[in-house]
Amino acid sequence: MGTSEWALILVIVAVIVVIAVLIVIRRRGSADGESTSVETRRPSRIGRSATALGASLRRAWGTGLDDHTWDELEEALLGADVGLEATTSVVAGVRSAAPETPEQAREALATQLRAELGDKDRGLHLDSNPAVILVVGVNGTGKTTTIAKLAAHLQNNGSGVVLAAGDTFRAAAGAQLETWGNRLGVKVVSGQEGGDPASVAFDAIGSARARGDDVVIVDTAGRLHAKKNLMAELGKIHRVASGDSGSVDEVLLVLDATGGQNGVTQVREFSAAVPLSGIVLTKLDGTARGGIVIAIERQLGVPIKFVGLGEGIDDLVPFDPDSFVADLLEQS
Repeated sequence: MGTSEWALILVIVAVIVVIAVLIVIRRRGSADGESTSVETRRPSRIGRSATALGASLRRAWGTGLDDHTWDELEEALLGADVGLEATTSVVAGVRSAAPETPEQAREALATQLRAELGDKDRGLHLDSNPAVILVVGVNGTGKTTTIAKLAAHLQNNGSGVVLAAGDTFRAAAGAQLETWGNRLGVKVVSGQEGGDPASVAFDAIGSARARGDDVVIVDTAGRLHAKKNLMAELGKIHRVASGDSGSVDEVLLVLDATGGQNGVTQVREFSAAVPLSGIVLTKLDGTARGGIVIAIERQLGVPIKFVGLGEGIDDLVPFDPDSFVADLLEQS
């Protein structure tokens, strides 16, 4: 055979080898994918909370249930910031169910945690015209961003929204709210830096009424270093925003889930100044201590209405106790 024939044969052999290699790689990838689909569990939206508690519970269950299991379970719940009172109650409830296997213990734990959250009313009640939502919380909890996410949520449900930049203490707060307002296409009513935030709330309500908008969301200052003045200021905003109806439709406290038990203290302080109707818990996907949800509700009785599960505008979602408990125990 001549040189050209040999060259053609070599090309054909090379092509066959390449095709064979690609087939092998594809088959291995498919096998790996099938294995992953069987072994990998659905990722929990509450992230680190589920991972941390799941790892602790796996240590508690071990290869079975023994005398050390209940101490381990107690430590796992306390480590997740469930709180002493709730932990004691939950562990007692799991033990009284007399589980014989780790799976039965897990089911009993899910039942007890769900019972701790009860059947509270977690909906927004926006009955006024316009309805007023007063949003409070310390600086750094993600309050202004939460207001934007809440506005987007209401818009998606067909409501016209006006934002009131009531944190006149920080110029950056008003500018941030203006930026969000432009992005969402909603009106933002602002006042002078250092001005009366109650008058900003009053003007925003008047603007919403004139425009025919449905909801006014009022931002407020969160400077705890001037706590006495801050709380008096919040009380005044609430009185002004109440108007003729004598009440604000919703007073929502924004808490950072990564703050742990400090959140309980904040709830007590703010509830002394204004009648809290619900809590928005931010950064729940970024903390290993998601049990604070249970501690807050048990100790203070204020329902968690929304949780923040990411940075996106749509990552503020209504709190669902069933989904929360399922996610919390997903990896246990």
